[in-house]
Amino acid sequence: MKTKIILSSTVLSGLLLLGSCKKALDYTPTGVLSSTDLTSPTAVEGLVTAAYAAIGNGDMIGPIYSNWAYGSVRSDDAYKGGGGTGDVGEIDAMEHYNLVAPTMGAFVSRTWSNLFKSISRANVALRAVNATSDASFPNKKIRLAELRFLRAHSYFTMKRLYKNIPIFDETATDADILKTSNDLKNDDSWNKIAADFQYAIDNLPATQPQLGRANKLAAQAYLAKLRLYQAYEQNDKHQVININKTRLQEVVALTQAVISSGKYALSTDIGDNFLAETKNGPESIFAIQFSINDGTANGRLAFEDGLNYPHGAPQYGCCGFHAASQNLVNAHTTDINGLPNFDNFNNNIADLSTATVDPRLDHTVGIDGHPYKYDNTRPFSNSWVRDPGVYGNFHTMRHQQLANSPFYLKLGPFMGTALNEDVLRYDDILLIQAEAYIELGQQNNALPLINQIRVRAAASTGRLKKADGTFPSKYNIQPYPATGWTQDYARKALQWERRLEFATEGPRFFDLVRWGIAEQTLNAYIAVEKTRRSFLATAKFTAGRDEYLPIPQSEITFTNGLYKQNPGY
Repeated sequence: MKTKIILSSTVLSGLLLLGSCKKALDYTPTGVLSSTDLTSPTAVEGLVTAAYAAIGNGDMIGPIYSNWAYGSVRSDDAYKGGGGTGDVGEIDAMEHYNLVAPTMGAFVSRTWSNLFKSISRANVALRAVNATSDASFPNKKIRLAELRFLRAHSYFTMKRLYKNIPIFDETATDADILKTSNDLKNDDSWNKIAADFQYAIDNLPATQPQLGRANKLAAQAYLAKLRLYQAYEQNDKHQVININKTRLQEVVALTQAVISSGKYALSTDIGDNFLAETKNGPESIFAIQFSINDGTANGRLAFEDGLNYPHGAPQYGCCGFHAASQNLVNAHTTDINGLPNFDNFNNNIADLSTATVDPRLDHTVGIDGHPYKYDNTRPFSNSWVRDPGVYGNFHTMRHQQLANSPFYLKLGPFMGTALNEDVLRYDDILLIQAEAYIELGQQNNALPLINQIRVRAAASTGRLKKADGTFPSKYNIQPYPATGWTQDYARKALQWERRLEFATEGPRFFDLVRWGIAEQTLNAYIAVEKTRRSFLATAKFTAGRDEYLPIPQSEITFTNGLYKQNPGY
């Protein structure tokens, strides 16, 4: 596709590489061009492209777009997996919650650094674009809006992870950055990020000529998502003390603008969202673009999920991380009416040979004898599991691609793919609007939105058949009836629907924190799960601490104590 933005890390590495906050700004690697060297429209466009690339420039131990460790393993969706608890032990610490420390040098600090690299890229590009004239650079206002969208995306990601973060824009000098504290009021930091999204709404077109560029509707969708998080007002100990109705009304208006545009729709099969062959489909509102066979040595591949392939499968060979939890599998079971088993789903280990289930189970979890990633010629096998004695026999597969896919590449022991990372999807927008309606006491407006998701799930069985033409599971999923659709029931249904619709994709932990139910949900999960998985015996979630990662101690030390540590660490 000639109009696609190809974000090759090989090409862009010579443009700009900025590190964490001020530390990176002090260092100019050999051969790197500064923004003052880039004054031509072509060069400035290169900086904009570099900023787009930066939001996909994380790595397996410093992820910035994949939330399998931060949002899936830290929730009740999945276990760490891999070769025992000591294999990439920092994730094991996060899975236990109480073992996380500010001094951890891999995930916690590296993700912070990688996110600030992306913010720095946006700020450098913003300075360069601002230095051009409208006459020499006709796309000036649009590019400024795109860059502010990208910067807001990275700040939003940081805020969900660390909560108390320093925020500065392209006008900040080196001295300003060293004086910028992370000690902001929660509402103020949300509003600073929101201002970037609002600028993007005001200055972006509804349609862009190139795939991968943010548009006005994406900015509206992202601002809606931010306002939803902001609506759940937290005190200094992360407790939800109020749900702001004005913010919720804003969410409804913003999501309605996206929905009523007619530009996006649910894909006919949920599996379309997890295959590189069908990326950039009708459901994708904004996605980080990845590519292969693009003229570079290895393409622009996504590696952040590269540890998460079946270890014992000969076509992969590494590394067995991200194992679906028994709790998540049980959550897919349904009752005789095709509705979730809200109250008793986790009482026992589900017998998948007799239980009826939501079809999304077989889009999400690798199960013995079930087609793996829609390939019924090579079903998943328990022999593929790396450490079943610790983590059980289930695996995850939404972000994985088949080894014979033209969008898959193995480099050494690790796997990369050209599957895009959807930052905003239409199913998310439907459920965001539904959630706002429910908390506004207008749950009847939420019912058809949630049922759109369930109807699509029921229709998503075409890829799931075994080689003999039969289904591997007994599917029974029905829409929620209007009878008994109270606010409390609707809230429970919405929270359940979000879990299954985005299972193992990473939103789960952040949803629990937003709703203010992380402590009760996760400690209840641990209480049962540690009887099944002994490695969780000492796990404990502490409210007021474990909702957020600590500020890396290295950053506090560097700023001479200017950055304040999060509570409890």
